[in-house]
Amino acid sequence: MPNAQLTAVLFMVLSMIAYQISASFAKQLFEVLDPFTVVTLRLCFASIMVVLMFRSWKILRRLPYLKWKDLLFYSGSVALMNVLFYASLGKLPQGIAVGLEFLGPLTLALLSIQHRSDYIWVIMAIFGVALMVPWQDANATNFSYLGAAMAIGAGVCWAFYIYFGQKVVRQNIGMHALSIAIVLSALTLLPISMVHNPSALVQFEYWPQAIVIALLATAIPYALDLLALKNLSKMSYGTLSSLSPALGALTGWLLLNEHITLLQAVALGCIMIASIGVTYRAAKMKSHGIET
Repeated sequence: MPNAQLTAVLFMVLSMIAYQISASFAKQLFEVLDPFTVVTLRLCFASIMVVLMFRSWKILRRLPYLKWKDLLFYSGSVALMNVLFYASLGKLPQGIAVGLEFLGPLTLALLSIQHRSDYIWVIMAIFGVALMVPWQDANATNFSYLGAAMAIGAGVCWAFYIYFGQKVVRQNIGMHALSIAIVLSALTLLPISMVHNPSALVQFEYWPQAIVIALLATAIPYALDLLALKNLSKMSYGTLSSLSPALGALTGWLLLNEHITLLQAVALGCIMIASIGVTYRAAKMKSHGIET
């Protein structure tokens, strides 16, 4: 592998590690703050970071001319995705929450490929979900059906984020679209959080932790992803992204002492294999000039 590609792979892995560490730190903060407050603080600080990072004040003059319908759906999916994912983190081990959330973009990818042989990836994903749920023990200490529903809901929002993100890309505003989405998400959640738990927002002793979470979950991953994408194909990017559930489980084990069962580890493996398979299949079809 050429040095540029190797460096790009390293950047991408570091990006995913940073994001998973941020999720672990967020979960630790749940001991003193509720998940909704944590996600609000994260998005508020993240909005400042991305605006500075991408110098998004340059887009101000173009705001009246943008297609706001797509931008609003894109922003709404960002806000709801974060709220549901953080809520699921409060009820599930990190690896399981990430694995279930990953079903969203995986399903979107599966729907975009129409080939009979690709049913193997659908079966693999369904098998993974079936193994992840402790059907024999509804009161399992490391599983929550409500948490699972929230994680899957976050995955659905992630799929909408990708779908509307592709529409927003056509407006040629680059990473400013992300800045708009995060700023609007923060502005939407802040007043709700002020009504929900106003005292929690002004517990300034927890702000440094929230800033670190925003940095690890937003500024660092997006910067590293931009560097990685310069030298990575979509197939390589998608395949590496499939490592997220495993990294989530590993980070949860190291930082939170969370353990998952052998069957749940196999389940995560099935979801990852399905994701790698569908990414490879999509890239192969595109190389043969077939629209996906």
